Amino acid sequence: MTLVDEKTTDHGVDRRCYENSARVLVPQTLVQTRRILLRWGRDLTAMVEVLVLPVLFLLTVNIVLGHMVSQVTGHSALYGTVPMNALAAAINGSAIGAIGLIGERDDGLLRRLWVLPVHRASGVCSRVVAEAVRITITTAVLVAVGMMLGFRFHQGLLAILAWLIVPVIFGLSYATLITMVALHAAKNFLLEAVTLVHLLAVVFSTGFLPVDQFPKWIQPVVAHQPMSYAIEAMRGLSLGGPVRWPMLATLLWATGITAVCIGPTLIGYRRASTH
Repeated sequence: MTLVDEKTTDHGVDRRCYENSARVLVPQTLVQTRRILLRWGRDLTAMVEVLVLPVLFLLTVNIVLGHMVSQVTGHSALYGTVPMNALAAAINGSAIGAIGLIGERDDGLLRRLWVLPVHRASGVCSRVVAEAVRITITTAVLVAVGMMLGFRFHQGLLAILAWLIVPVIFGLSYATLITMVALHAAKNFLLEAVTLVHLLAVVFSTGFLPVDQFPKWIQPVVAHQPMSYAIEAMRGLSLGGPVRWPMLATLLWATGITAVCIGPTLIGYRRASTH
């Protein structure tokens, strides 16, 4: 008995009910999450993309622009650049998972998993958990480097926890978007799309300068794009300032992106697993 679509075993037990029962979802998700994380950990390019490049970018921005930004804003530039780098790394790093998914589709691994006695939802859930772990690790590394440069939390333990959660929420929503693109477009287009989103989100955000320092015609775009809201929420949670509205706007953006992309993403994942 090899096909998951068979209704019964030799003992007359409905295998589909067991394979898709809630009690096997968590352990099978953890097994597949471990597989994905091990694959990333053994990929030198992925490790450089996730850990090295965000740190180098943070150091470069702090050396080149840190003093100038501090003079304009009146506080350390790190309260904007550390959140900005954490969010940008969440976007850029999601390409790793998307490219890995494309490779598993082309190699036929997704099709083999589809016909095995494995919970169908564990494949998708494991990728969500793996993305959350990746974002958390990258964010923790950037915070550690930022604190060595002078970044500090001034709003208490709960604010620190909320600060760390923002990149995870933000990154998972963009991972859904990028995974959708990966499942419905060519690999080259995926890389170009991720690069474009990454650059536009970073350049036209409040991570470097306040909104009023941008030309007036672009200020509404800078003020209301999702990365700016997330940066402002994280700045308020670390340095102090408005938190409620930036956090709410970040959640609305993340929910909207996920709601729009989740359907096509699941359809594309099923198609990649069955064709």
